[in-house]
Amino acid sequence: MTENTESQDNLPGRRRRRFEGISSRAYEHPADRSALVALRKLTGFDTVFKALSGLLPERSLRLLFLSDSVRVSDDQFAHLYAMLRDACYILDLEKVPPMYVNQDPNPNAMCIGLDEPIIVVTTGLVELLDEEEMRAVIGHEVGHALSGHAVYRTILLFLTNLALRVAWIPLGNIAIMAIVTALREWFRKSEFSADRAGLLVGQDLKASMRGLMKLAGGNHLHEMNVDAFLKQAEEYEAGGDLRDSVLKILNVLPRTHPFAAVRAAELKKWSETRDYQRIMDGHYPRRDEDQDTSVTDSFRQSASHYADDVRTSKDPLMKLVSDIAGGAGDLGGKLRDSFRGSGGRDGQSDAPGKDS
Repeated sequence: MTENTESQDNLPGRRRRRFEGISSRAYEHPADRSALVALRKLTGFDTVFKALSGLLPERSLRLLFLSDSVRVSDDQFAHLYAMLRDACYILDLEKVPPMYVNQDPNPNAMCIGLDEPIIVVTTGLVELLDEEEMRAVIGHEVGHALSGHAVYRTILLFLTNLALRVAWIPLGNIAIMAIVTALREWFRKSEFSADRAGLLVGQDLKASMRGLMKLAGGNHLHEMNVDAFLKQAEEYEAGGDLRDSVLKILNVLPRTHPFAAVRAAELKKWSETRDYQRIMDGHYPRRDEDQDTSVTDSFRQSASHYADDVRTSKDPLMKLVSDIAGGAGDLGGKLRDSFRGSGGRDGQSDAPGKDS
């Protein structure tokens, strides 16, 4: 890794605001922090974490990328290296992490490593995105590095592969999958945080939206529309009944990333908040204040976020939870009506005096 001493005068492209000394708390999604706390409290996680921290072949991992991928530098993929230095300068990351381009047609990027983060992007992603879209993605990965996410993402990668190898051992696989499931839940939440970091680096909401659309629909921007894409997310959240809510949960459980339309909607919503505007105006938490941060305050912020989510959500399950929490109606009747859709049995209202 090299020191990030790049002068702002030498930054590529248009001038963007720099966030000197910014703490990852400035952009971290409350669900990211609370999911990570819950993960650390999972039975057996500390034991597994300590064991894997000493056993994971990080040197081997670095040698693998060094030998079988292309390391980004002034001499190779120079435009990506300029974006990487740019992102590290804007988020004031002290050292520029090594970055590699890996031959893979699937568009993807990751930030992994135990001692020091490594950023890897695939050729599929490099070929899919334009410069501003790629800048947001690299900022996304630098955000992971600043937040210290790389360690947990590396362990998830290792445990996922291990679970496949020991699938024939029932109890062993169950124990591993419990931790993998918890890690995936945190991983999905951490993506919201990193998307925000990408926006802070790119400072171009439209480019961030385009990148997420391309991840969903490929390189066919002339056939896509941001507003229509965001309406998909709204329809996804509000559509259906409790059965659809359950299916949403089942669909997302095996995934490491939230759905692209959901990420786009979540990022746009954050870009319209006072918190985002305060960061852009230069008012944000700083790293030298992190040691004074109260864990209780973090919990309170996370709880407040979840309460607001439940209260404002259009998802049938979340609306049911909100109604029950507010003391509205009986649980049994609401569950019955929700699973039927609207009204009574088979979509028809129950007439007075008839059996339910």
